[in-house]
Amino acid sequence: MTTPYPFTAVVGQDDLRLALLLNAVSPSVGGVLVRGEKGTAKSTAVRALAALMPEIEVVPGCRFSCDPAAPDAACPDGPHGAGPGECRPARTVELPVGASEDRLVGSLDIERALAEGVKAFEPGLLADAHRGVLYVDEVNLLHDHLVDLLLDAAAMGASYVEREGVSVRHAARFLLVGTMNPEEGELRPQLLDRFGLTVEVAASREPEQRVEVVRRRLAHDDDPAGFAARWAEEEAAVRGRIVAARALLPRVRLGDGALRQIAATCAAFEVDGMRADIVMARTATALAAWAGRAEVLAEDVRQAALLALPHRRRRNPFDAPGLDEDRLDETLEQFGGSPDDEPDPDDEPGPEDPDDPGGGDGGGGGKPDGGGDADDGQSSPDAGPRDGGTAAEADTGVQPRTGGAGEQAPVRAAEPFRTKVLSVPGVGEGAAGRRSRARTEHGRTIGSRRPRGTLTRLHLAATVQAAAPHQRARGRSGPGLLVRRDDLRQSVREGREGNLVLFVVDASGSMAARQRMGAVKGAVLSLLLDAYQRRDKVGLVTFRGAGAEVALPPTSSVDVAAVRLESLPTGGRTPLAAGLLKAHEVLRVERLRDPARRALLVVVTDGRATGGPEPVAQSGRAARLLAAGGAASVVVDCESGPVRLGLAGRLAGELGGTAVALDALRADAITGLVRDVQGAHGAPRRAA
Repeated sequence: MTTPYPFTAVVGQDDLRLALLLNAVSPSVGGVLVRGEKGTAKSTAVRALAALMPEIEVVPGCRFSCDPAAPDAACPDGPHGAGPGECRPARTVELPVGASEDRLVGSLDIERALAEGVKAFEPGLLADAHRGVLYVDEVNLLHDHLVDLLLDAAAMGASYVEREGVSVRHAARFLLVGTMNPEEGELRPQLLDRFGLTVEVAASREPEQRVEVVRRRLAHDDDPAGFAARWAEEEAAVRGRIVAARALLPRVRLGDGALRQIAATCAAFEVDGMRADIVMARTATALAAWAGRAEVLAEDVRQAALLALPHRRRRNPFDAPGLDEDRLDETLEQFGGSPDDEPDPDDEPGPEDPDDPGGGDGGGGGKPDGGGDADDGQSSPDAGPRDGGTAAEADTGVQPRTGGAGEQAPVRAAEPFRTKVLSVPGVGEGAAGRRSRARTEHGRTIGSRRPRGTLTRLHLAATVQAAAPHQRARGRSGPGLLVRRDDLRQSVREGREGNLVLFVVDASGSMAARQRMGAVKGAVLSLLLDAYQRRDKVGLVTFRGAGAEVALPPTSSVDVAAVRLESLPTGGRTPLAAGLLKAHEVLRVERLRDPARRALLVVVTDGRATGGPEPVAQSGRAARLLAAGGAASVVVDCESGPVRLGLAGRLAGELGGTAVALDALRADAITGLVRDVQGAHGAPRRAA
């Protein structure tokens, strides 16, 4: 068995360690979402936490880990009689990104349920994680419906499995931990809000700390058992502190003064709903218990706000998560006094108390030594991407590119707007999303078929219809229906899929008019916002000067997308063929990665080709190559002047698409254009 890396040996990452420990003390806090770049000990810390969790007592033989002192009355393995339990370590269960719904919540044997009337239930990962830790790596890549099921179970403390009227319920209380890299896409705000705490992690820039990380990692890899033994004393101390904090937690007092600070803080930061207030109250109470105190202090409220509010401040995907700590301190100071301490209305107001705890240094109740503020270096969340650049610039390091022959400064994008619903015609079989029609595991039932492998979605009417003619031959004598394997029918369902919209934008000198590029950028940003909500992919290829580049690989990470679009310069010659060939390469790679995802190509150009040898002939060949790939396409004609050559129309013909005049290229019309073209094309063909 592999020896895990000790939790107490993790270097730095104080906020991450504190958030995990608070959830170990009080699972009702609601779990932790860990956001950060790769290689920052996210997974290491989560897996190491399991060794610190106290052992649990379970009913012998119960697959659902019932507590013998208070067994679940609805346990599928119950009822459990009185008797001694057995102790075992708390489990850490990992949910893979590609897991199915049945693997998560469990599965029912529908065949036995129909034929024998037996609820044959096979527990899923939620049952395995009961009274332990459920860890979801790359939670932002998990399908939305699985995230919904996961968070519903975490909120209710129970999991429900229903299949065609057969229902099973079991307890599912666990510490939920998710990790994600924001560069690979964001979670929807509704899902972010369901995580109790969020922590931003990043690799240290201090050489000495990085040296210590490498030293400890190498020592563990060379001798895992010996390394763990050297940290056993520290591990035991933290484990004992968790047990003590759990015992103290019910006696911790959350006074009216602390409650007023919590409510005022959530109101001051305009947090939606009441979940933030509740999570802050539970977190502050856990902080006090972790510190060994029976009373919640202002410093606990402050630290709770830094952990519970940043991810709830986001109004749209362009907003960077974070909290204005100066504003937080002002709010805590303003509402720092308890109602009993308020002066009598008839008395003169006295001077302010210089020792008011509301303006503390933010060390936090029980924060590990050496910890920093949760959002060190964050700018004010009120500064949006339109105010001096996008919110993600500081994180990505992307700077506007200027200089070079004929190059002009980047043009600011027009304001994003709400787009119309775009969809690709026909019925696809792509990844689950919210845009085009597709055959999926979820949606409305449109038919039935024989199951291929395990039956997952029973079509009851079709099954009964298939079994009915054979009842006499099978010797049916009672009221029950005799059902055999060959009678079972799987439901065929139609839902929605996600698509890829690839923009190919001419950024040459002839396209340098600010109004044109601003409208194009605004449209792409708008589609990115829409893609974020509908789980699409959107990409951007630009061509100018000596060649073409993928300015934005197909992605749903709108933070990075906004930065790339804002920094896009214009100027130089027009290598149209290079742009089309680059688009062909992007689509080819995406087909290999996801053959079922259908694409739409939007080429924004005046049709001129002035870069490279034989530019016109090369552009025609590149267009015909793209047409053979089967993607629906449209060319936005940006040619202007009294004499027009119609080059964009000729390009559209080579692509097998349509051309639209420049007058249609408005910030409020480009998405309608895409919608119209999608309606005009048949279902895109797939490359062999």
